Amino acid sequence: MLITPNFHFNGDCAEALELYQRAFGGELTLLMHYRDADPADMSTEHMSDKEKSFVYHAEMIIGNQRFVFSDALQEIPKGQNLSIVVTFDHPDEAKSAYQALRESSILIHPITETTYSSFFVSLVDRFGMRWELMTEDKA
Repeated sequence: MLITPNFHFNGDCAEALELYQRAFGGELTLLMHYRDADPADMSTEHMSDKEKSFVYHAEMIIGNQRFVFSDALQEIPKGQNLSIVVTFDHPDEAKSAYQALRESSILIHPITETTYSSFFVSLVDRFGMRWELMTEDKA
């Protein structure tokens, strides 16, 4: 199991990445914009040029910890702009964790399969904590 902090921004993720590189000596290891998204995962036809330039997914190493970052296409409420990503080895483990957390939760992204994951779901639990449960690749 891998635990990764995930920061969500409202259009200013690129600025934040530059700041964190300067402040912490962060090493940017991956940067994708919405225009780079796999069409199987997301259609960008309805997006403005500005939205297509937003950060779809970025990864940075700060110290020995991986952090992930992205811009949201819908406004992220304050307090929900940080989530913890729990990456499981098997989809059944992720499903079990989801079943435990889902009572009285708010679903952000329903269970889905993507080109990079056989299981992904995002929710805010009954205590107000935002979780993203996933597998790294397709099983």
